[in-house]
Amino acid sequence: MKTWRKLFNKDIEMKIRFKDVSSGIVEARGIWEVQDGVYINEITVLKKGHDVSIELPQKNFKGKDGRFHYLNIINFEDENKEIIFKLEVKDAYLEWRRKNKKVLVYSDND
Repeated sequence: MKTWRKLFNKDIEMKIRFKDVSSGIVEARGIWEVQDGVYINEITVLKKGHDVSIELPQKNFKGKDGRFHYLNIINFEDENKEIIFKLEVKDAYLEWRRKNKKVLVYSDND
């Protein structure tokens, strides 16, 4: 899927694809093509009730003190740019969802 957007004062093309997951509150996973042949996986689309939210990938590790530490894989200059990015991903997901309806298959257990 391609959407044009104006972010960081540059016209860039956002290429993101989604894959249905439907496991708990996780609706889908996004794969974002940063540039030709370079991808970032694990952009997660969550649905809590009727609210859709975007979660960006994180790396976690256990420190010497035994506590877990978390690092964001995608970093932004400021919080506004992060919010804009998440809204753009959310819009791309909602557009993708309108074009690709969910098909639920149930088996008859007789």
